[in-house]
Amino acid sequence: MQIGVPRESREGERLVAATPATVRGLTSLGYDVVVESGAGERASMPTPAYVEAGAHVGSREDVWRSDVVTCVNAPSPDELDLLRPGAVLVSQLGPGGRPELVEALAEHRVTALALDAVPRISRAQALDVLSAQSNVAGYRAVVEAAEEFGGMFTGQVTAAGTTPPAAVFVIGAGVAGLAAIGTASSLGAKVRAFDVRPEVAEQIESLGATFVRAEGASQEVSADGYARELSTDQEAATRATYAAESAGADVVVTTALVRGTAPTTITAEMVAAMKPGSVVVDLAAPGGGNCELTVPGERVVSDNGVIVLGYTDLPGRMPQHTSQLFGTNVVNLLTLMTPGKDGRPEVDLDDVVVRGMTVSHEGEVLWPPPPVQVSAAPAPAPAAEPTAEPGPSPEELAAERRRRSRRRTVLAGLGAVVGGLAIASSPPDAVGHFTVFALAVVVGFYVISAVTHALHTPLMAQTNAISGIILVGSLLQIGVDDWLVTALAVVAATVASINVFGGFLVANRMIRMFRKGAPAPHVAAPRQGVAR
Repeated sequence: MQIGVPRESREGERLVAATPATVRGLTSLGYDVVVESGAGERASMPTPAYVEAGAHVGSREDVWRSDVVTCVNAPSPDELDLLRPGAVLVSQLGPGGRPELVEALAEHRVTALALDAVPRISRAQALDVLSAQSNVAGYRAVVEAAEEFGGMFTGQVTAAGTTPPAAVFVIGAGVAGLAAIGTASSLGAKVRAFDVRPEVAEQIESLGATFVRAEGASQEVSADGYARELSTDQEAATRATYAAESAGADVVVTTALVRGTAPTTITAEMVAAMKPGSVVVDLAAPGGGNCELTVPGERVVSDNGVIVLGYTDLPGRMPQHTSQLFGTNVVNLLTLMTPGKDGRPEVDLDDVVVRGMTVSHEGEVLWPPPPVQVSAAPAPAPAAEPTAEPGPSPEELAAERRRRSRRRTVLAGLGAVVGGLAIASSPPDAVGHFTVFALAVVVGFYVISAVTHALHTPLMAQTNAISGIILVGSLLQIGVDDWLVTALAVVAATVASINVFGGFLVANRMIRMFRKGAPAPHVAAPRQGVAR
């Protein structure tokens, strides 16, 4: 079958649904690819590059009358009329907010798959256009802010004095928010970030930012993977946090979206309290904007000199990489739909991924799809049967805790006395060794406990080195005349060997995850409740 790649007709659009690299992926699945002349020119991809990759060049009508048509934006009415009945359309369709388009697709008997309606499950992440574009948008948001901001992001130390780093506050730690955090941190800014999901704190801190905590603002995610709207108390808590953080920030990046709608996070009063020359980049502008002063698609300057950017085309401002990512998502989808690699797509509505994306099929409207359960939380345990015997009273529980505390204190005191007597009766050399051992235990405890969980795997390299030293020392002691020393040396050698080889196995497994062509780990990305 033939796949058509048209030139985008929306004004100002620079993206294209296929690149020369992804054309090779489509032809390897058995498809013939026809590209409209000039389709990739605005993304710096000339037509001869497509021909060299194995595509054919056709007219607008040739492309839109293909068996499969893939484009970045939904077709216009004229383009929809060119689609033949039974054709497969792969595009961003926004079916939730465009019921008239869904009806028109069904009337034309087009099988339409919405790339912006991918179910939020691990298996579908390779098809998720919104995540890929949000990653680019988060990066570009910081680039735009750096362009508008009147200072440097990195603090400088010069002969003429020092300059402080820029203070950046990011609202939302989904795909776009994390990309913005990582980019701002890499530029040397002092980054603080907030999200209503407290479980993302570790991800924020692993990128070098500070997680802002707000009492009473925590929120759970619904079972379908989307964030719920905040309660009145939660809104009050978050707004107090936003007001305090934005007043001291040089750059604010907002990313909050709830099912395509942008809640207000930065009010006009908050903007009025910001410093002149500060910048607000509203990534939720396509959904109306998180800032009250945001005008979608425009740059606005407030009365006190704060710049509010509501650009809706941030991914399109980096067309080469965004088009490559978009085209790869299309290849991954058609790989799923073409198991035989014979150039014939199969619309398997029993597949939850395909079903979740299918808007219309054989003249029937299939939107909205049935819900997909994506929550990884375990099912609540059944309530225990009430017992006739009453539990202990609070006074009894408090007395039991006091008894346990006294028991631990007495045991610790006895241990200290025994240890002191043992040290006092030991030779001088043993006392010195024991002192070094005790200090090593104390220092090691505080060093390891201070390391964030995200760095535990790199820390294995250091623990392997320590275990290697133990292994060498124990091998030197094996075979001495004292049987107790020999036994301890054998045990130490065994334990150290397990730690060394186990650490290398775990580290090697993680390294393979980042190699090209390695299977992706089956974990879900943190995508809830933020702009994509």
